Parts: sequence; structure tokens; C-alpha cells
Amino acid sequence: MRAQLVPVKGGNRPIQITRDITLVGRQENLCDVCINKSSVSKMHCLIVRTDGLLFIRDLGSTNGTKVNGQRVVRGALLPGDELAFAGEKFRVEMGPGDPHVEAMEEVQNAHTEEIDLERPEIEEHFSDYPESVARSSDSDVRFANDDEE
Repeated sequence: MRAQLVPVKGGNRPIQITRDITLVGRQENLCDVCINKSSVSKMHCLIVRTDGLLFIRDLGSTNGTKVNGQRVVRGALLPGDELAFAGEKFRVEMGPGDPHVEAMEEVQNAHTEEIDLERPEIEEHFSDYPESVARSSDSDVRFANDDEE
């Protein structure tokens, strides 16, 4: 599935969504998509790509995440939706086919950084999902305690 976020104002190139889980925020060395605006939180939201669908999950950002002008905590994204991180607006484009080749090369050349987060904070945000679903992704994101179980 091809998925991208196209800036509404123009000027910047579209953001390709090539990972199963994409972290959006302001913190450059941590986020997959870095938006360098003070109104965007360091870790603003997650975009999850699965089975031809995109889902959004706000991570308690100060200025919020909006879909079509409505502030959301989580929800599904459809083609043509307007997604806003604080004041930065994007149009969601999705369709059949492979993601852009350059974007795939960027992902393959990217390094994976282990982040030590406490499990209770993470589970609080995903408590609605059964354990088997939360751990079935082929993403390179893992809980620090996964190796101990």
C-alpha cells in the first residue's frame, strides 16, 4: 500500500509513510517524521499502517492532533482526510502499489534506536487492544521487556 501526507500549504515534498509504525514529532533523533515547529510536541503522535489502512494515535500532545478539523485521540484515516499536527496540515493520500522507491531506501538505510520506556505508560495508551494484536506487528519497535518474557 502506498501512503503519504501531502502538505496543504505546499512547498515541502510529501511525507511517505513506509513503516508499520511511524512516530511523528519535533525531536529529530527520535522521530521517524520530524516537524521542526514549536507547536508540535517532541513525540506528537503515531501513525500505524496495517492491512491497507492508516490509524492515528495522539501521544498526549500539547496542541493536539486533528482529523478534518476535529481533535482526536485516535482514529482511522481515509484518503483525502486533512490531518493536522498542531497547526501543520497535511492531506492523506493512499492507494494500491508500493511506496515510493526512494522512501523505501531511506527506511532500509535507517538505524533502529532502542528506547527504554516504562511499560505501564505505553499500555495505558493501548489498553483497548488485546495483547496478541499489540504484539503481532512485524515492526522493528519492541518493548524493552519483550526479550525477558
